[in-house]
Amino acid sequence: MTEHSSAAHALFDRDEIREVLETSFYRTEPAPIEPVAKSKRPGVARAGKTSAGRKTARKPKPDHYEILCISMYVEDLASLDGKVEALKQRGHRRMTRSALIRYALERLAIEDVPRPSI
Repeated sequence: MTEHSSAAHALFDRDEIREVLETSFYRTEPAPIEPVAKSKRPGVARAGKTSAGRKTARKPKPDHYEILCISMYVEDLASLDGKVEALKQRGHRRMTRSALIRYALERLAIEDVPRPSI
């Protein structure tokens, strides 16, 4: 016996190990699924059950936008955040990174974008 297996035998007896394996790992029917807890974030809906036991419906996902993850260099993010802050100080109090990127994309002339050097 190795040091690790003897430590396991010292903690559990054979019947306990067999019970755990039979009830957890070698089940014939799937384990019951616990309902997902409601999110604490406002506006995020999760399917689950109400206190009366009725299932709640998910809110339909909006189809007018998608959440997108992109990577940016730290310097570019600092520049973007600086521009957002400057616009907020000028009175654009609802300006965000996304709003500024959308604004820039609307005004981007693709013919003015330089070709990459090889």
